[in-house]
Amino acid sequence: MPRFLVCDGQSVYRTGLRDLIRAKVACAEVIDASNLNDALSQIRHSVFDLVLVGTDRSGLKQLDSLKAAREVSPATRFAIVSASDTRADILATLAAGFHGYISKHQPDTEILAAVTSILAGRIYVPASFAKIGGGDALSSQFDGEALPALSTEADVLKLTKRQREVLTLLARGLSNKEIARILAIAEATTKIHMAALLRALGARNRTEAAFKAADLVSSTELISAGQCRQAAPAAVQ
Repeated sequence: MPRFLVCDGQSVYRTGLRDLIRAKVACAEVIDASNLNDALSQIRHSVFDLVLVGTDRSGLKQLDSLKAAREVSPATRFAIVSASDTRADILATLAAGFHGYISKHQPDTEILAAVTSILAGRIYVPASFAKIGGGDALSSQFDGEALPALSTEADVLKLTKRQREVLTLLARGLSNKEIARILAIAEATTKIHMAALLRALGARNRTEAAFKAADLVSSTELISAGQCRQAAPAAVQ
């Protein structure tokens, strides 16, 4: 029985999200909190599979406090549910080590799909993220930056097919631009997968990730570059 904690200062959205999960996720137990202090208290005294924290357009000032919550409960998965759709906020969330970023503007079906994906051990961002402008300036924050490692190695085995494709090509030392060209996806999409891989591999930077990817590719049945299927530029798969 999955246990959820929904934290949001907006009572209408908080109760709506709580009721949606209760109605659509089998056997779900959902607790809600109106503020971060209440949520932190709940996390310290209870075990949750997924914590969803709502933010507004003012930014993600709560990330430092939530990092502390993640340290208290490393097995719990955390996701931001935000009214902001900016590339900077999404990248900041991934860099802080969170497992997903859900937009409050997404329809119920996409929110439920996001919840399911995060519970399954994947990193989730909205499909529209690949279409958000911003160039290399924002995404370059990941180059050489230390990202927090996942608490277990099991998450590495839960990579999506596309992430495995990127992992295989990363192991060969290819750049994001080269990986995007080979897989026929947008370079922005490649950067999303790369951020997820850095976290899943527990790598401090891209170079370390490439070494770990090489070891993983050589010892598993991940696909080879020759099996990479062609696809139109789209969202994270």
